[in-house]
Amino acid sequence: MLNSLTIGRLAKKAEVSIDSIRFYERKGLLAEPLRTESNYRVYPLETAVRLRFIKKAQNLGFSLNEIQELLELQQNPAARKSEVKAKTAEKIKAIHLKIQDLSQMLGVLEHLSAACDGLGSIDKCPILEGLATDDSQKCHH
Repeated sequence: MLNSLTIGRLAKKAEVSIDSIRFYERKGLLAEPLRTESNYRVYPLETAVRLRFIKKAQNLGFSLNEIQELLELQQNPAARKSEVKAKTAEKIKAIHLKIQDLSQMLGVLEHLSAACDGLGSIDKCPILEGLATDDSQKCHH
């Protein structure tokens, strides 16, 4: 077990928590580790690289299912770069839609905030009144 890591060392090397490693195992993103005679989990050194891949993909907005698909493509010698590019294009499109939604939400909140001077009692608060108003024709949030 010379070229292997315990779960604690793996967590430190990959900069993730032990709970994350166990979670990724349960989700099938990491292979079930070998066990020592004393039942300690031991992982091949490459697992740290895989964990960093998973974390970076998550930070870029990929779901665990999408990450699983990317990992499967990575392991498939018959896979094409175009498949990875297509998945990346889908993620870019989803992020653009999310940015549009966030921009719309920000605009509504800025409008509500500008309508309130923040002074006086809560009675007739323009922010609360604005949130209670049914303006579903104008805003989807």
